[in-house]
Amino acid sequence: MTAVRPDTTPKQAPEAQFPTGFIWGAATASYQIEGAAAEGGRTPSIWDTFSRTPGKVRNGDTGDIAADHYHRYRDDVALMKQLGLKAYRFSVSWSRVQPTGRGPAVERGLDFYRKLVDELLDAGIMPVATLYHWDLPQELEDAGGWPERVTAERFADYAAIVSGALGDRVGMWTTLNEPWCSAYLGYGSGVHAPGRTEPAAALQAAHHLNLAHGRAIEVLRAQLPAAAQTSVTLNLHQVRPLTGSEADADAARRIDAVGNRVFTGPMLRGEYPEDLITDTSHLVDWSKLVQDGDLATISRPVDALGINYYTPTLVSTPVEGASYARSDAHGTSAYSPWPGSEHVAFHLREGKARTAMDWSIDPDGLYNLLMDVTKDHPGLPLMVTENGAAFDDYVSPEGKVEDPERIAYLHGHLDAVQRAVADGADVRGYFLWSLMDNFEWAYGYSKRFGAVYVDYASQRRIPKASAHWYSDVIRRHALPPGGTV
Repeated sequence: MTAVRPDTTPKQAPEAQFPTGFIWGAATASYQIEGAAAEGGRTPSIWDTFSRTPGKVRNGDTGDIAADHYHRYRDDVALMKQLGLKAYRFSVSWSRVQPTGRGPAVERGLDFYRKLVDELLDAGIMPVATLYHWDLPQELEDAGGWPERVTAERFADYAAIVSGALGDRVGMWTTLNEPWCSAYLGYGSGVHAPGRTEPAAALQAAHHLNLAHGRAIEVLRAQLPAAAQTSVTLNLHQVRPLTGSEADADAARRIDAVGNRVFTGPMLRGEYPEDLITDTSHLVDWSKLVQDGDLATISRPVDALGINYYTPTLVSTPVEGASYARSDAHGTSAYSPWPGSEHVAFHLREGKARTAMDWSIDPDGLYNLLMDVTKDHPGLPLMVTENGAAFDDYVSPEGKVEDPERIAYLHGHLDAVQRAVADGADVRGYFLWSLMDNFEWAYGYSKRFGAVYVDYASQRRIPKASAHWYSDVIRRHALPPGGTV
């Protein structure tokens, strides 16, 4: 009888699968990719005006052409299908469908989004519509912009137009993308459109963006089928004190209040935090800013919370006499985007790799953020609606774009998502930022976040190595071992 030798071949650990139904997607924004800035009835948004203002955008770049997605959407959707995307998160240009921010829609503008959605559905890709990704019609800004209460009402009218046109085909909706940026970078530090530097106006804008969200949820609930999903996307800051001192703990508290809880408080709890009101009472009278019924409107239930994460936020209270550069990852300005907490110092994490944006690479920050939100708001479904990195990508002589740093970044952050899910976070999906290289706001075309390289001169698309890696992750529904395919 022949002895049976034991199999000593090393066994590879089984891949840990993401949850059943986990959504794999990629995201973009209208002004960053569409181009066709003056076609189809579209009129200027605040970003058209801002990008034409000398010195505001690097190299004088504008979104006039961008990635020309307006004309190339069919090819772009075909590329999404080739990569295996299950969902595509896009934003609607307000000034393309309602040019003045008032009155009836321009059907030609709506037709573009109708055709885009139809193309996605034909390709088996779920459309996820964001109503607002920072491109306020210029006429509304001329009337005062987000610091004016009436802008929230105009947004509700716009939400009714878009949901009325697309609600029969789009089942997942986001009201606002990163209202923190709209309020504080647009009206506080001035590094984003419309470029104002008014701390009180920034706080007023934050409240009216909250109100716009609530009014839009009311409209969406009234118009959409019962099965439709609603959400809002916040760039919540994963705030850490530099040291264990009480002073640094208070600095972290202040930034958490003005950066995070100013939105999560009213949206998810129906109240503004008392410490935020105390910290900013010298700038605004909250008792007059917040009117009767506002908090009930703002706190209308959502089906999910979108979370955008790139890098953690490290803060301290400055030592007297010392000077600090404001390394808060949000652009250079003499004015702070942190009204009421302008004195807080921001730091780059030492010993951490950084992206081309000079942002620390720290996947644990995403894990901690997901767990913190789960603890503070148990039972709330979450989506990672943006996560990605800019690197100095280039096309090789062989016509390829190798980006191992981005693959490592994505692997680390997807692992963080998987760990959070294992520890109880109800994360329903992940959207890579971004599908393709695009107009990176005040950085113009100098920063590349895309999984797909765009040669802006020819508009040729070249999937980077990270695009193929992400495609494989989607196919596996799991991370490949060792971070590679």
